[in-house]
Amino acid sequence: MKQSGFFDVEERLARLSGLGDQLEAFSRTVDFEAFRPDLDKALAYSDGSKGGRPPFDPVLMFKILVIQTLNNLSDERTEYLINDRLSFMRFLGLGLSDRVPDAKTVWLCQKRLTQAGAIERLFDRFDATLRNAGYLPMSGQILDATLVAAPKQRNTNAEKADLRAGRIPEDWQDKPAKLSHKDRHARWTLKFTKAKRQDDGTMPSSDLAIPFFGYKSHVSIDRKYRFIRKWKTTHAAASDGARLREGLLDKTNTASSVWADTAYRSKDNEDFMEKQGFVSKVHRKKPHLKPMPRHIQKSNAGKSVIRSRVEHVFADQKSQTGLFVRTVGISRATMRIGLANIVYNMRRLLFLERLNASA
Repeated sequence: MKQSGFFDVEERLARLSGLGDQLEAFSRTVDFEAFRPDLDKALAYSDGSKGGRPPFDPVLMFKILVIQTLNNLSDERTEYLINDRLSFMRFLGLGLSDRVPDAKTVWLCQKRLTQAGAIERLFDRFDATLRNAGYLPMSGQILDATLVAAPKQRNTNAEKADLRAGRIPEDWQDKPAKLSHKDRHARWTLKFTKAKRQDDGTMPSSDLAIPFFGYKSHVSIDRKYRFIRKWKTTHAAASDGARLREGLLDKTNTASSVWADTAYRSKDNEDFMEKQGFVSKVHRKKPHLKPMPRHIQKSNAGKSVIRSRVEHVFADQKSQTGLFVRTVGISRATMRIGLANIVYNMRRLLFLERLNASA
């Protein structure tokens, strides 16, 4: 077997570039050094004065989390694929002989960032980069939420009652190992889907209600460029509408219109938007036990053309990056969903830059 050399590796990398390496496009378009101040502060590695093996570069570790999020990888799988794939090594700036962070190191990086609450600052840092590049929030904003699955918990009815009341079940209190594996923040809810026509041509009388366990990702995107501008993570049973008044609206948008589905239509929300200077384009609800008036149907249909654009954000996150929460607790779920939102904005930036280049 022929022994591979430097030029063989370079030839393989050139071929990967020709096939369209997404990570190479990330390196060209995204300035990862912009994240360094926040990463240095959050990770707070030792300066090495006490000896020991030097820590990995914070930007390198963040880029590993980007790879992990892009490909929906576990920590162990991430370690393996960095060692295995030339495209991953090139993106990280690693050579074949360089030391690669192991799964434990990746896990500790996520833990430190979570404990420091750094994900919001990292998101804001990239949002500032987008604004500096000319991608200002424009033409109004669109709000929506999607369910994000988490590993199901097997709890008794008494334990579920304690969790809903915000208490730690008595049987868990003296078992720290068990407690660390129990998600006390995720909740069950019902996911409604439209009923499908049966084989005989009939339509079921009601829609389907599917039990769902996990969290909920709430976002606000700008209508012009469709970047996520504001976001929030809650348990799956949280109300969509109430989040509108909890910092989900972007006051820096150049237009005042707000689009959302009927879950966001309430008197409190309408009053809040009016006081804050926003113009409500929220869908109106069907009157109880009455047919929907024709003019409201027509108005909602016109709003749907714009509001539906937010669905593409969630479709991209779930189909392209397989958005799923593997961790335990709301803090780590927020970290996971926040990373997914940053990566979505990065991918969206790549798309818009290619569009501008071809224009």
